[in-house]
Amino acid sequence: MPHMPQGLNLTLIRHAPVQGDGRIYGRRDLAADLAGSAQALARLRDRLPDPGWLLTSPARRCRETAVALWPDLQADPLAEAVEQDFGAWEGLAYADMPDLGVLDRAQLAAHQPPEGESFAMLCARVAAGLAPLTGPVTLVAHAGTVRAALALALGSVPAGLAFEVVPLSVTRISFLAGGEGVVQEVNTCA
Repeated sequence: MPHMPQGLNLTLIRHAPVQGDGRIYGRRDLAADLAGSAQALARLRDRLPDPGWLLTSPARRCRETAVALWPDLQADPLAEAVEQDFGAWEGLAYADMPDLGVLDRAQLAAHQPPEGESFAMLCARVAAGLAPLTGPVTLVAHAGTVRAALALALGSVPAGLAFEVVPLSVTRISFLAGGEGVVQEVNTCA
């Protein structure tokens, strides 16, 4: 397991739904559907406390979601928080994806798409990005990033794949001084 952050109170928010085209979009830089999510964004904005240090994935959909939630704050990019790289699968129609249903979670976590990265590689990257952070931090990111943080908190890369992470959901994790993760809230919607 990668090095764990210590003394970090992390609030993760998955970006608003995307203006998608029915194709894999891990690293594709699609816009968020803010108009279609206006009510959910308003409910979430009313529910969230001060974000502390506000960070986002560099992806457009995450930056747009952060601005919609906190229009008066400047978010800092966290490069390691970008979504999993699906390599040659980027832009494929979901129907054209290979059947990975035959893999168990451990195999799926280790599986690397052609020219892309595995979920285990994503977890290592996210851990490296979170490791130097302390205090209250809010990160607007992707489903894969949220799952990676959950995997780090649970101490098991495959366990992170057990979670569904819906758009505009909140997940809260505290990483204690010894690096132990405490999951306080998962996939809560406003």
